[in-house]
Amino acid sequence: MHRRSRYDEFEQFLNWLLELIHAEAVDALLVSGDIFDTTVPSNRATELYYQFLGRLMNSSCRHVIITAGNHDSPSFLQAPKEVLRFLNVHVFASAESPEDEVLTLKDDAGATEMIVCAVPYLRDRDIRKSVSGESGEDKDQKMIEGIRAHYKAVCSIAENSLEKIVPKVPVVAMGHLFAAGGKTSDDDGVRELYVGSLARIRADIFPESISYVALGHLHIPQKVGDKNYIRYCGSPIPMGFGESKHQKLVLLVEFSGAELKHITETPVPCFQSLERIRGSLAVISDRIEELTTEKSRSWLEVVYDGEELIGNLREKIDSMIDGSGMDVLRIKNTRLVQRVLGSMKEDESLDDLDEEDVFARCLDAHEVPEGQRDSLMGDYRTVLLSLQEEDRKAE
Repeated sequence: MHRRSRYDEFEQFLNWLLELIHAEAVDALLVSGDIFDTTVPSNRATELYYQFLGRLMNSSCRHVIITAGNHDSPSFLQAPKEVLRFLNVHVFASAESPEDEVLTLKDDAGATEMIVCAVPYLRDRDIRKSVSGESGEDKDQKMIEGIRAHYKAVCSIAENSLEKIVPKVPVVAMGHLFAAGGKTSDDDGVRELYVGSLARIRADIFPESISYVALGHLHIPQKVGDKNYIRYCGSPIPMGFGESKHQKLVLLVEFSGAELKHITETPVPCFQSLERIRGSLAVISDRIEELTTEKSRSWLEVVYDGEELIGNLREKIDSMIDGSGMDVLRIKNTRLVQRVLGSMKEDESLDDLDEEDVFARCLDAHEVPEGQRDSLMGDYRTVLLSLQEEDRKAE
């Protein structure tokens, strides 16, 4: 996040989760997508993933079911699928036939204890055929119908399997989707799942035979349509400063036969505190002083919206936190941005300007003398070039 590694946070979370699984004697772990944040995860991220799955083998957890999310690479997740199956880790990375997404879990004696409809993120190509001349509304409707039809097919297979089982067992559905009415926060990276579409999924796509629905994609823990049995547990750590005040959860779900008995919202500890500070320079200074007194080691986002125009805001903020153990990840100088953008012509937008145009407007806004402009513009171009070269190396 803003060039800061978060491996330590995720490792601490996985250690904590493993302890919880031991303490609560959890039988099955379900993860509904976005195992990784990128289709090409780093070696360190991959190592954490496999280490955690390996350590689960010495716990009470007999089954692990993993579905892919929109951030995941289906081919990457699916590559070790057959090997992981021997460890009772079941990976569902891409939509195939509905029969292949119905998983029957058995206990050590061979008796069925749960049926899982393990549906991964449904990509556009999985659920809709493109037709020339379609309107956006037509595409939306076809996608919703395609998702509904896919879940109906998978759940029908699960229902048919359930009819043969005595006593009855729970049927749990998994999904990675954007539910209608779902809550998000700013700066969380959550995106619409279908380009050009506002397709949102209603709770009624899941039949009444489903005992519980475990959803992924949205970062805020929430129910869908006020239905207690359809839940997002949310992301395990805050994915942006907009989530810094949200309590992160994992959900412990207990069944009695086929009936949902109880859902326990288990708070996840905060492994790296984030704080957004907004206000005038005096407000920002006072809050940083409070955090310093508390010996906070927070990562900060500072949003300056005071009346005074401050050009050296970064230097002032850096001096405030010097020696405190805190780190400023992001500074937004809204007053300066407003002044620069305020100089734009009526028919201009930010998209009409390139990086040098924006910098030139900054020089104008600060009334920088002509004699200093060439030097400053040269330095600015050097910075741009170094950033562009760094991006190419990252690729």
